[in-house]
Amino acid sequence: MAVTTRYSAGTARGGRDAGAPQRHLDIVLLVSVLCLTAIGLLMIYSSTRSQQAAAGLDPQNFLKRQATFAAIGLVVMVVVMFIDYRAMRDVAPVIWVVIVVALLAVLTPLGSAARGAHAWFQVGPLDFQPSEAAKVGLIIVLAAYLSVHRGRLEGPQVLTALALAAVPMGLIAMQPDMGTNMVFVAMLMGLLLVAGARPRHIGALTAVGLVGVVAVFQLGMLQEYQLDRLTAFLDPAGDPQRSAYNLRQSQIAIAAGGLTGKGVFQGTQTNLSFVPEQHTDFIFTAVGEELGFLGAATLLALFGLVMWRTWRAACLAKDDFGTLLCVGVLAVLLFQIFENIGMTMGITPIAGIPLPFVSYGGSSLLAMFAAIGLVLNVHMRRFT
Repeated sequence: MAVTTRYSAGTARGGRDAGAPQRHLDIVLLVSVLCLTAIGLLMIYSSTRSQQAAAGLDPQNFLKRQATFAAIGLVVMVVVMFIDYRAMRDVAPVIWVVIVVALLAVLTPLGSAARGAHAWFQVGPLDFQPSEAAKVGLIIVLAAYLSVHRGRLEGPQVLTALALAAVPMGLIAMQPDMGTNMVFVAMLMGLLLVAGARPRHIGALTAVGLVGVVAVFQLGMLQEYQLDRLTAFLDPAGDPQRSAYNLRQSQIAIAAGGLTGKGVFQGTQTNLSFVPEQHTDFIFTAVGEELGFLGAATLLALFGLVMWRTWRAACLAKDDFGTLLCVGVLAVLLFQIFENIGMTMGITPIAGIPLPFVSYGGSSLLAMFAAIGLVLNVHMRRFT
């Protein structure tokens, strides 16, 4: 409190405004994110160059595309940082409408399908997935609503928050994209908990969720490949050539790395493309094989730094809206990291969720940079 009082007065030191937001940039968080992105670029190049060269294509194709998205993501992050986050609360209703319209549009002929989901807009040579942007947008929407009622949440407020999340989740289910909806559930529950939802509300929402899961199975709403993923999780020793193939190959790649790994570009599982989707959802297997336990531990340590600094920003935030913004980002990061790494080791179902800042994918990378921009924004303005 003493620190807040000192800087809130805008004390000038050496002719400079000590309370200016740009003087309170969280360098640790920024550097951690940049290191994760650099590791991602290296692993994407390692896991795609051989396959691209064998096909007579530019071995650096995926590397160049991801580097381009990273550069754009940095610009997005800086823009988000320098727009006072409190101004975003006023436009939260507009953001919710934009989310819904975008998710509706992608289900029409304006959208395109890939890998069993109608979830992308094709913009020239690039694909854009609106559900990734919706993650950041819904964090702002829910934080804006719950910050007004924090500590006084009753049934109607919990139901309203549920409705705000349920509409985009319903549209995403129609794509279908089970993994993104799992992220939304984690985000909603995290925000409700910190906003002060009572245990009976959380229990009721959990019961509704379980009923919904049963209904999805009973109504046959899952695609065959989604059922295969769940089958592989429940029976990892099942059909090794079909449902359990991804899991089996990813476990082999991680185990082959040992303590120090086989070396960058030296992974046999990685170079021979035994692990499907290795540059996207299964990128952690390339880290495990080529950098070994020490490399994987370094990656986890960087993620630990990002989550610690995000939680710290939530605790230091000047108002409830800032706290909930950071909590929403933290919930998304925590769930995606746990689910992605867990599915490569067989402790969570395979759900098609990217590893933040590391997996290949422009939409995911831009969304994650925007989310970190929100956290940096709150941290920078904790004295103003």
